[in-house]
Amino acid sequence: MSAYAAFVRSGFLTSFAYRNDVWANIFGKLVQVFARVAIWLAVYAGATMVDGISIQDMITYALLGGVVMGATRYDRIVRHVGNALKTGDVAIWLLKPVHYPLYLLAIEAGASAYTFLLAVVPTIVIVALVYGMYPPTSLFHGVIFIAFCALSFLIHFLCAAIFGILAFWLMTVFSLEWLLQSLITLLSGMLIPFWFFPEPFGTIAAHQPLAWLVYYPSAVWLGRFDIPQTLFYFGLGLAWTVLLAFVLALLWRRAANRITVQGG
Repeated sequence: MSAYAAFVRSGFLTSFAYRNDVWANIFGKLVQVFARVAIWLAVYAGATMVDGISIQDMITYALLGGVVMGATRYDRIVRHVGNALKTGDVAIWLLKPVHYPLYLLAIEAGASAYTFLLAVVPTIVIVALVYGMYPPTSLFHGVIFIAFCALSFLIHFLCAAIFGILAFWLMTVFSLEWLLQSLITLLSGMLIPFWFFPEPFGTIAAHQPLAWLVYYPSAVWLGRFDIPQTLFYFGLGLAWTVLLAFVLALLWRRAANRITVQGG
């Protein structure tokens, strides 16, 4: 475990080495969040309530989406695997006493911590001061929101790593990256909460794993679920996490065998 802790530290320090990127990240995230808020202000067109959802709810939802999606980058994970495959460096990991997917997880955890602390938090503070932001509905919802954010990070990583490992068969990550981007944009709830989806699409979308990236953490913060419902959806998110971890482990095992058979 000490090796993986070192990888987490390495991921953080590597990101920290490019300090000029902090300002670029903050500016980019400010533009993204302000754009999302502007869209909802235009949609509401001066109305204070639509289908029981207030404009302040949607502003808070847009800000929270920046919190849970702003730190982890699926493209960074997919490209990391793609570059290792292209250069042949991935074969070296078969000779090391380190599990490659766990290495990716540790590196991404360090990089995400850096982005969260130095880019996401300042962005949210600035936008919240401009537009205002609802606090969590209760202490319980605030605490469980943190747990949902952890689930969001894990599911985000697992989905990106699975798509990256698929490049062992397709020999490219470009199409995979675009496909994952489209799925996340549509099915994470990042742009449109599922409570605005027509049925039965809203129910279907709310029970697939990408829903835990943005929709559930934000909905929990806003108190859209009572305590039993919140715990149920947290357990369901854990089940998706275990299933995705199993799929990733299976794919990596077959990919490693593929490398061995082909001789690197």
